[in-house]
Amino acid sequence: MSSDMACDMRVLIIGAGIGGLTAALSLHKAGFRPVVYEAATILAPLGVGINLLPHATRELTELGLLENLRAIGVEIDELVYLNKWGHRLWHEPRGLAAGYRWPQIAIHRGELQMMLARVARERLGDDAIRMGHALESFESRADGVTANFTDRVTGSSAGSAQADVIVGADGIHSVVRRVFYPEEGAPKWRGGLLYRATTPSPAKLLGGRSMLWAGYASRKFVAYPIRYNPQTGESLINWICDLNHGPDEIPAPPREDWSRIGNRTDFLPAFQGWNWPDANVEAIVNGAGDIYEFPMVDRDPLPRWTFGRATLLGDAAHPMYPIGSNGATQAIIDARVLALHLASAASIDDALGQYEAARRTATARIVEMNRANGPDQVLELAEERAPNHDDDLEVLLPFAERKQIADDYKKVAGFDPAGLNARESFDPPSPRATRWPVNSF
Repeated sequence: MSSDMACDMRVLIIGAGIGGLTAALSLHKAGFRPVVYEAATILAPLGVGINLLPHATRELTELGLLENLRAIGVEIDELVYLNKWGHRLWHEPRGLAAGYRWPQIAIHRGELQMMLARVARERLGDDAIRMGHALESFESRADGVTANFTDRVTGSSAGSAQADVIVGADGIHSVVRRVFYPEEGAPKWRGGLLYRATTPSPAKLLGGRSMLWAGYASRKFVAYPIRYNPQTGESLINWICDLNHGPDEIPAPPREDWSRIGNRTDFLPAFQGWNWPDANVEAIVNGAGDIYEFPMVDRDPLPRWTFGRATLLGDAAHPMYPIGSNGATQAIIDARVLALHLASAASIDDALGQYEAARRTATARIVEMNRANGPDQVLELAEERAPNHDDDLEVLLPFAERKQIADDYKKVAGFDPAGLNARESFDPPSPRATRWPVNSF
């Protein structure tokens, strides 16, 4: 069929988060006309910092967004692990400094989302993102889907839409996933709480382009810059105090309390004395404004993502612990792989099957590795084997073992430098000239 008819193929994306918006841009580049439906009435730059690893930055670069990312983020060139005494456990270059062809960029999640939304509207048109449309239900048939929406403000019907494919990119509380798995219940929570905020700082953290991980699994501090002002020399430091209270110590926070305002007195005493030349935890925490509290949750990997013409993407498909900087990164890769297969498979059903085959098992392995602390296992082993100030790390946790942990995680998560640099692009060879019939909705 002609490329004009390809434009008639409709893909509904539920959720205007990072994964959903990247899917819209990827499908548009492949020659399709996606429409994004978002329950929120407005998009606002909410959230805290995230890291886009080189395999995510590669995908956004191939969508023409590298300079946009550089304008609002900080290129990271170093990762440092410290134990609770401030001793260096691990150090490695990151991004371009590690030999990748693409940088690693630390960025504010909300600012990234707003940039993706702005570019999506520029390329696809203002009507490509429809706000205030909460998915109420959908029906997936052999030849397409019908989705029904509720107006978020009035609670009344916001109409329905028909399409060839529906993609659930609606996060860890996904409505689409709940239709597939109505008995699944709440996300898995094991007592961990993340206290997160940002702190403006005139001093650079480490070298100014570094990620710092310190502590161990049940008591961990993470910090990295997400913005730098070259005129003032001031950095905005994103930080996390990760404290495991134990599932029996406090009740699981209800969904409505996620991202609630946190209190320093609930966690800062646990980090007393964590003040080193590389970072003064107490000063960083006390220099912040509002602090937000998030439960550390995930869900079990699913046996199946795709039912008929409906599939899942990002946190709707594989929510994972925020370990190893892979949550947003994997959603971005999902989006690109989905667009590739829709643009190159022999049929829509084949495309959805190939997408799931490429991504479901791969992301399930990352979920499981993150539950076992992922690359942060180095911190946990150091605490177990060398808990005292004068313990000999070189003997108790040899360098070769530390390196193996780091290298294995990169391979599982898809960003070992040689493999990523050599991998073919997820761009389809050319914009789609559809080879299968599409509906005229």
